[in-house]
Amino acid sequence: MSRGRSGPRQPGGGRQNAGPRSFRGKSRSLPSPRAAVGRVGGRAERSEPGWGEWRSLTEEPPPTPDPSPSRALRAGGGEKQIHASGVQTLTVSPDESGMRVDRFFEARFPGLSFSHIQRIIRKGEVRVDGKRTQPKNRLEAGQAVRIPPLKLERPAPRDDAPQAQKDRAYIKSIVLFEDDDVIVLNKPMGLAVQGGSGTVRHLDGMLGALRGSGADAQRPRLVHRLDKDTAGCLLVAKTRFAAAALAKTFRTRSARKIYWALVVGVPKPKQGRISTYLAKQEVEEDSFMRIARHGEKNAVHAVTYYAVVETAAQKLAWISLKPVTGRTHQLRAHMTHNGNPIVGDPKYFDKENWEIPGGMQNKLHLLARRIVVPHPRGGTIDVTAPLPDHMKQSWNLLGFDAKRYDPIEQAPEE
Repeated sequence: MSRGRSGPRQPGGGRQNAGPRSFRGKSRSLPSPRAAVGRVGGRAERSEPGWGEWRSLTEEPPPTPDPSPSRALRAGGGEKQIHASGVQTLTVSPDESGMRVDRFFEARFPGLSFSHIQRIIRKGEVRVDGKRTQPKNRLEAGQAVRIPPLKLERPAPRDDAPQAQKDRAYIKSIVLFEDDDVIVLNKPMGLAVQGGSGTVRHLDGMLGALRGSGADAQRPRLVHRLDKDTAGCLLVAKTRFAAAALAKTFRTRSARKIYWALVVGVPKPKQGRISTYLAKQEVEEDSFMRIARHGEKNAVHAVTYYAVVETAAQKLAWISLKPVTGRTHQLRAHMTHNGNPIVGDPKYFDKENWEIPGGMQNKLHLLARRIVVPHPRGGTIDVTAPLPDHMKQSWNLLGFDAKRYDPIEQAPEE
């Protein structure tokens, strides 16, 4: 189905362009999200009301680098510091057990580029217990890792520069929970979690401002990710020990996450399960997840439970979502596939000539509402994020009560 040229009316009388989009001054047409996230090869499996327990899986995030000492040289008489080292043999610590080989290098040698890490591993310059290895292989405590000669920039220490002060103050302002091992941040909509093409300001880049000043100070690292336009709970590990424990939690589907969204129409039935295969589709400078066939190259299985919490004149629905798997854009692609795209989604919204109700902002209405994970040292981390301002405005307009009982609590466990 082709895209129309006019979309939801924005506050102020404008319309969201649902047709050709402009990227860096170049106008081009993208395939219809309905075609991309259609039902080709996919199946929406729905279950009737009556839930059991649940769980969810999110991809393991890349640990953020932590420094390793080596001989420092002054480069050209300037301020840049260069590490220079001969062949080294490092022992994998208990905290690093289960870490990928390439992530091990990122953690131990923060000045080393990702491409260089991949190259030296694939060329066989890196050995684990005397044998060649691969970047994705996982390490075990006590293993000996041969490190070839390296030259890399020394990471800048934490200081009291104005930008570092601003970053620390900003991160502290969005903390929902913090102890000696973890931080849960209330990530705002529009702020990227990690850097990328054209992305200068992102949370991962700010975390260095939280590094302590001691010799053993560690840099906080991301445990999982959220889309740039998704607000809500974001888990950060403050130590290697916590990062390793939480990464294992996500790999074993022991982390539970609940999302809230505002969608067009009312899903039928009101409680259900969506199960499809997803594959990444590249279009010039853009990419999105499309529904794929089982067995298709690079296709991954994705499962989402949903439940309708409240409706507005059968035109809009507040839904709660529990992802069992943690695929890129999974919830956004699944809701469009189900015929109920998320309001304000710039990538997957597929309703032609649909006008956003007056008083609402044309922004992605998706919130990582709650995260529940075992604490690395025992007990449970259970944190809830408030509605971001644009969603709070919509909830007030539609008369939704954020304290209403959430039926997704009883969604079944996979």
